[in-house]
Amino acid sequence: MMRYSIRGPRRGSALMATAVALATVAACSSGSPSGAPSPSAPSGATATSAAPTSAAPTSAPPSPTPTPTPSPTRTYPLSTAPRVIPAVRDHEPARGPGWKPAPTAGIVLGANSAGLADEGRLLAGELGVPYRGAVAAGPGDVELALGGTGARESYTLTVRDGRVRIAGPDEAGVFYGTRTLKQSVKATGAMPEGVVTDAPAKPQRGLNVDIARKYFTAGWIEDRLREMADLKLNQFGLHFSDDQGFRIASDSHPEIVSAQHLSKAEVRRILALAQSLHITVVPEIDSPGHLGAVLRAHPDLQLRNVQGVPRQGAIDISKPASARIVDDLLREYSALFPGGWFHVGADEYQALTVRSPSTSYPQLATAARQKYGPQAGVQDLAEGWLNDRAAVVREAGKTAKAWNDGFFRGGVVTADQRIEVEYWTGKEIGARPPAEYLAEGRKVVNLNDEYLYYVLGEPNQFTYPTGRRIYEQWTPLVLRGTTPVPARYDPQILGARFAVWCDLSRAQTPTQVANGIRLPLTALAQKVWDPRKPTLTWDQFRALAAEVR
Repeated sequence: MMRYSIRGPRRGSALMATAVALATVAACSSGSPSGAPSPSAPSGATATSAAPTSAAPTSAPPSPTPTPTPSPTRTYPLSTAPRVIPAVRDHEPARGPGWKPAPTAGIVLGANSAGLADEGRLLAGELGVPYRGAVAAGPGDVELALGGTGARESYTLTVRDGRVRIAGPDEAGVFYGTRTLKQSVKATGAMPEGVVTDAPAKPQRGLNVDIARKYFTAGWIEDRLREMADLKLNQFGLHFSDDQGFRIASDSHPEIVSAQHLSKAEVRRILALAQSLHITVVPEIDSPGHLGAVLRAHPDLQLRNVQGVPRQGAIDISKPASARIVDDLLREYSALFPGGWFHVGADEYQALTVRSPSTSYPQLATAARQKYGPQAGVQDLAEGWLNDRAAVVREAGKTAKAWNDGFFRGGVVTADQRIEVEYWTGKEIGARPPAEYLAEGRKVVNLNDEYLYYVLGEPNQFTYPTGRRIYEQWTPLVLRGTTPVPARYDPQILGARFAVWCDLSRAQTPTQVANGIRLPLTALAQKVWDPRKPTLTWDQFRALAAEVR
């Protein structure tokens, strides 16, 4: 019903004007300008066509041209950090769709970045996109570039305008940026919009494997290297000489090599893969203990006490021939392994585990006094042995590493300050707490046997470590037991490695070892990249590990 009625009769032109006016009001109230198509009218009809056809139209002033309504712009919520392990140190969120691999996408290299070709080809294969080399980045591309002044192994990953740019001051940093991109795409299908700025907390991060007591194939080792690379781990310790076996072919002393061993060609293949993944392989020939495989071929060099009883694995360091054979091996394998470190062992020398070393091993006591003076003892001869072996690998351009129980206090001879201390235990005779090494200004690497020792068969009260304990309780400051050293020593702690020891070699198959160390190694990777308390719970972290690995 109309609210107002027209007063009095309307005829002729007045009636037509009223009709036109009413039609115009109706059109305007419907949201359509006069003369524009009505939503309810058929195509080509206008709002005025609804006026009575019996009356002639009356001209009206033209309506102003309406301003077009703009199409709405799609908006995005602020992005969140990528789901990766280890978690990135910093992510600057942004609004945008992020980046996904697309048929038109490719991997390209920035200016002066030809050295990243291997990284580019690897990433292209992993993402299923073409590698295009040194060309300008186009829509959807991933650009890898060298440059900037950040710390070693750092990178910046930027996602903007449908493209990705990964830049860093060195090839390793850019490579780690590609690992972040790969994991994020694997976990969620995309890399979120924004800027990642990332770098490791520690320069040495890795895995140690005992292949002397248990033979592992080159393929098994290569699989571990690939897993390490995706976790941004950069150091692989290779313990290939011990009482049970010597596992790499030797040209200088082929008589000591075990039947099951790696050929030098296989080692070079392992090293080539490691280098492409920015992993340094650190060889270890442990001495003066743990030399049983060498001594089986040279029994005249085995250490014997005053009654003539031999000590398992221990070489007689009073004999010049003992130093010659070990130095032959150190020089041979220093040439084979191109990395900057060589581990010379020095742990668990059996001559120092008896009540009176000088009484039990008078030949060692005599040699000590002859070399270092009348106050010197067997401990000093062992410390001098460590320094001499470190000097051999230093001549080859390597930094020596040695186990912490080869560094003694209170003697005439002191261990060379340049040797890196690999701290594994506080259970040895005369154990020294880790703060002592640090107070001396020494650099230390963490291999805490409470958390980081995976000993096959669990002998001597060892238990298989869990990823959860490492993730929730351990940091690089926890060098011994469960108590951290003071935070002021953090700069001297170079990093950490997770270690596999094959004391009871048949307790697990190689496949079981690989599966058993998977989560512990993943947790270690998180804590050496960023030792701060993680944001994810253990259950969330474990679920993420299943997504990205």
